[in-house]
Amino acid sequence: MGESLKITQSKNGHDKDFTQVILRHWREAVPNDRMAHLVKDATRALVRALQMRLTEHCVSFGHWAFLRVLWETDGLTQRELSVQVGVMEPTTFSALKSMEKLGLIERKRVPHHKKKVFIHLTRKGKLLKRTLVPLAIEATNVALQGVPPQDIATTRRTLLIIIENLARDERESQNKLRRIRSTRELAGLIESAGKRS
Repeated sequence: MGESLKITQSKNGHDKDFTQVILRHWREAVPNDRMAHLVKDATRALVRALQMRLTEHCVSFGHWAFLRVLWETDGLTQRELSVQVGVMEPTTFSALKSMEKLGLIERKRVPHHKKKVFIHLTRKGKLLKRTLVPLAIEATNVALQGVPPQDIATTRRTLLIIIENLARDERESQNKLRRIRSTRELAGLIESAGKRS
């Protein structure tokens, strides 16, 4: 990526011309680069668009990911939330601790599951849905401006096939080295490799 992806900072610390730099990179520097990089940059641009809108309501993008799941299925365990959001449990723990301080969630134990703690939205957390979901729809609508409906449908089908293919690859992988490792486990492997070299 080198010099072509250098992004200047404005006086208030925000990235200037972020989108133009990314577009120039894809159109001029690496027009045939891997699909994974293009998907990552599109995701990053969508996340930034949503983050700008969420911060107006003092909600981080990390909290948004958990709120979305809880709005659909309230009362999950920390582990279930981690799986549904796609993050490691320590990340979930930190996010939930912060969300609890903000009064968005509460932890509850139930009599027949004394060891498990279930995460429930508070009234404040539930009410945020009315404010935040329209912001996500707005960001998506901005992203899809000028894209014909048939192209949107094709893109959705293609991305779902990509997700399905990669999920199958992960399930079928018998090689233990290919599994997702925790940050701590990965750090230990890197340290061991450094000592051997």
